[in-house]
Amino acid sequence: MSIRATRTPGLPVEDSDAHTWTGKARRWLLGKLPPDKLLPEDQPSYVMSWAYVFGMGAIASLLWIIISGVVLGLSGPQWYHVSSLGSFVNSTHLWSVELFFIFMVVHLWLKFWMAAWRGGRVLTWITGMLSFVVSIVAAFTGYLLQTNFDSQWIAFEAKDALNAVGVGAWFNVANLGQIFVWHITLLPLAVGAVVILHVLLVRVHGVAPPLEAAEGDAQLLREGAEPANASESTTLPGSAALPESAERGDVAR
Repeated sequence: MSIRATRTPGLPVEDSDAHTWTGKARRWLLGKLPPDKLLPEDQPSYVMSWAYVFGMGAIASLLWIIISGVVLGLSGPQWYHVSSLGSFVNSTHLWSVELFFIFMVVHLWLKFWMAAWRGGRVLTWITGMLSFVVSIVAAFTGYLLQTNFDSQWIAFEAKDALNAVGVGAWFNVANLGQIFVWHITLLPLAVGAVVILHVLLVRVHGVAPPLEAAEGDAQLLREGAEPANASESTTLPGSAALPESAERGDVAR
């Protein structure tokens, strides 16, 4: 019978010594997302372009949506219909949603024309699209929670459409309590989970490079393939020459 060697508590365990599911999970996570990739200090120089700003703008808007939504949910409709402060918070919640969708749509279009699914980033692209779809449903339930004549009109118009496709029994837009739970609990959790997964995938694979800098992206190089001369520009067949900044390895700090 073999006896495992004991170790001093608090000391790190080598990856080869991991024999439990927690140790194996740690080894897998660190292999996929080491700390320097999770919280990098440097980014490629092309990240300084405006094309890479809108994704962060969408995340910033989402954070304020969550903060203002928590305040509105705790205070209730009576507060944001009567109180001037409540009306202000309600308005900022609405406009943060508007900004969120503006930033997200621009971000998605830019990434589409950049072919951002290149280099093993297909799942990153899919999670981005999925977050957009789930956000539309979340925004729809938000309109139903206005508790005014506008929300009543939207609810009863949508009720007929949902009944026509056979989901009205499970998603009753005329039931304010059910919609309240969907809007402040289930859908925000879904949006948050997909967005977090999307950001983690971006960290794993790195930001998608512009098409003209594609050959400088390590994710697009074949495994084990290295340029013949690192000091010279590497050009793949049918692609543009690598920009001078990428050749020098410039980074944005």
